[in-house]
Amino acid sequence: MNKKALRALLRERRALIAPESHGFTRPTGQGRRAPGLSQHQVDQLLHRTLGTYHRLESGSYPTPPTDLLRDVARLFGLNEQEWVLLCRYALLQDPPGALYDSSGKQVPGIWQEAVDGINHIAYVSDASWDLLAWNQAFVDLFPSGNPPGNTMRWMLLEQEARTVLADWHKSWAPMVMPQLRAALASRPEDDTLRQIEKEVLADPEAAPIYEAGGAAIHPDGDERPLLHARWGHGWATMCAAQPLTTPGARLMILVFHPGPRSVHLRTPALQAG
Repeated sequence: MNKKALRALLRERRALIAPESHGFTRPTGQGRRAPGLSQHQVDQLLHRTLGTYHRLESGSYPTPPTDLLRDVARLFGLNEQEWVLLCRYALLQDPPGALYDSSGKQVPGIWQEAVDGINHIAYVSDASWDLLAWNQAFVDLFPSGNPPGNTMRWMLLEQEARTVLADWHKSWAPMVMPQLRAALASRPEDDTLRQIEKEVLADPEAAPIYEAGGAAIHPDGDERPLLHARWGHGWATMCAAQPLTTPGARLMILVFHPGPRSVHLRTPALQAG
């Protein structure tokens, strides 16, 4: 726990909230003059035992539960980056998921221009895998010439994907299914992801693979077989990154090499020095 940083963050944000906005009145005579909510008022608003918030802000709550941190963050109107800081200061770890259900659904518009400037297959999807931005190289991948609205649903459920994603049953599905399960663990109320899971469990080919589990969380650096609509059979090496202001969103770049895998050597890892 970083007590000093935690205390500074919470005091600053608590001071910005007018007690009147939550139905409290300020004393007119002698009494508290500090700006913002009092620590006792925070406990009242969060329906916590008196002194709970004081323990948190003072740093005397060694392992505060994430539900308390989440309630405080929402009361104080923290954004997603401040939510990350709160969890790092209080727990020395990143949060288990986004602060708000609406987070992860949009990225700055400049991402489309950035994706257009990439020569390789590239796209950006949101936290539900809905497609947000893509380039022409991504469009060229599909025999239909139509990129899917949701890349997770396409990868797991569309018949076209089971051809384009060569060796789907062994090289793709067992790696993608755990990503869906992991996303649902951090975003259990996401209607899009829950519907995809429902459809996967109703699919006779997909359901056994999903139920088998797996430990894959992201595809960064993976090399998998691909049947490109224009260039034929080959291998795609995936680069995965995240727009930092959009939890759960992802930038995917697929570096495609046509031909057999044996002629392409894996690029050595990059490291400083």
